[in-house]
Amino acid sequence: MTNLTRLTFSGSVRPLAAAALAVGALGLATAAPAAAQYRQPIGNDMSKCSAGAGPAVMVTVEGIKSSTGKVRVQSYRATPSEWLEKGRWINRIELPARQGTMRFCMPVPAAGTYGIAVRHDANGNGSTDLTKDGGAMSNNPSITLFNLGKPSYKKTAFPVGNEVKSIHIQMRYM
Repeated sequence: MTNLTRLTFSGSVRPLAAAALAVGALGLATAAPAAAQYRQPIGNDMSKCSAGAGPAVMVTVEGIKSSTGKVRVQSYRATPSEWLEKGRWINRIELPARQGTMRFCMPVPAAGTYGIAVRHDANGNGSTDLTKDGGAMSNNPSITLFNLGKPSYKKTAFPVGNEVKSIHIQMRYM
């Protein structure tokens, strides 16, 4: 019986404990990328939109009213549970505003359907000032007081393959 007990504990429990630890470590390894998939401030690295790069979106923002404040571009998955939901943006690029046209290279994690939101915080105070700040979204949907600047994800969605997709967004101001 002693040999059987020793065999059971040393021969079976150790491998089971090792397997449990491995499964637990695997769970931690997969949890980190899931958490890391949101809220990534990134630089405006144009090399990620060069030929053969991707998946990424080359975003051309036109009609920026002034060179004051900051322009923020955020990517979202185009789903009802993620589009414009707090903390559900994937990548964010924020740069000093430049009047006229600015270009941003927005990498995305994989081929899929995405939406882009742009905000010009004209006075740089970090708050939305409806009479000063501008906003826009992919596919340039109309933004009114009735939809409170949040058109459906269906109106802003666009497909991205494994290449670089180019889009143009027109800023809007009140």
